[in-house]
Amino acid sequence: MAETIGFVGLGIMGLPMSKNLVDAGYDVVGHNRSQEPVDELVDYGGEGADSPQEVAERTDVVITCLPDSPVVESIVRDDDGILAGLSEGMTVIDMSTISPTVTEELAAAIEDAGAEMLDAPISGGEEGAIDGTLSIMVGGDEDVFDANEELLAAMGETITHCGPSGAGQTTKACNQIVVAAQMVGVSEALVFAQKAGADLDAVVEAISGGAAGCWTLDNRAPSMIQGDFDPGFFASYQYKDLRIATDAGEAFGAPMPQTEIAHELYKSMETTGRGDDDNSGVMQIIEDLAGEEARVD
Repeated sequence: MAETIGFVGLGIMGLPMSKNLVDAGYDVVGHNRSQEPVDELVDYGGEGADSPQEVAERTDVVITCLPDSPVVESIVRDDDGILAGLSEGMTVIDMSTISPTVTEELAAAIEDAGAEMLDAPISGGEEGAIDGTLSIMVGGDEDVFDANEELLAAMGETITHCGPSGAGQTTKACNQIVVAAQMVGVSEALVFAQKAGADLDAVVEAISGGAAGCWTLDNRAPSMIQGDFDPGFFASYQYKDLRIATDAGEAFGAPMPQTEIAHELYKSMETTGRGDDDNSGVMQIIEDLAGEEARVD
């Protein structure tokens, strides 16, 4: 197995993922725009680097976990970026959620440098990153996937090769379409239950065990009715992901009426200053429309 792994982007997801790599026995070299998470990784047993270029120069495989397409492009293409430090035979694994077309362009540039790229976006929230139970959706050459599957297994539980470059990002867009629908649907149900005078705890328990059962009911509804929207996945990131999905839907002629509505609700999260809340915080927009909060005492 590749012994030395670079990790660029030590945020709410990336830092626990990098720690899981240390736990799995890999040497990990990390870089982040802010220094504090790098120091935390170093304290955990990893090493720090001053630039993405240095990360690439010191490692066999470089992983990125970054907010959006422009940031990934910058981290790869800047003068002190990953491309500047790549050597032949290396692999770049982008675990960000970005545009499938940007992914294909970056994969071509990395291939021109003699290296390979996998797009491997993730789902499972902060809990999944901490527990190493993420779902990882991978696009790229199948042989490259096979060579790195053990590495990915240190961070995730469900690891699926979805097709050529860009296929991982397409699959992640599908994931976010469904996740957003769950978040909005559960939010509407809870606010309706509040307006109708029902016991919110009982509603959550009752519908979680039936046909409505879903990840959001199991993992977010109990905190939603407490008004706890501490982020496991930022609402601003969900908004960005839904822009990717709806733009792709436009490009491919795929109808997305429900996703367009979810996109507008998450836009309202941004415009009302709630982008740093958890994506389940979209319930607050439904509450604004209802003029009442759905809370338990």
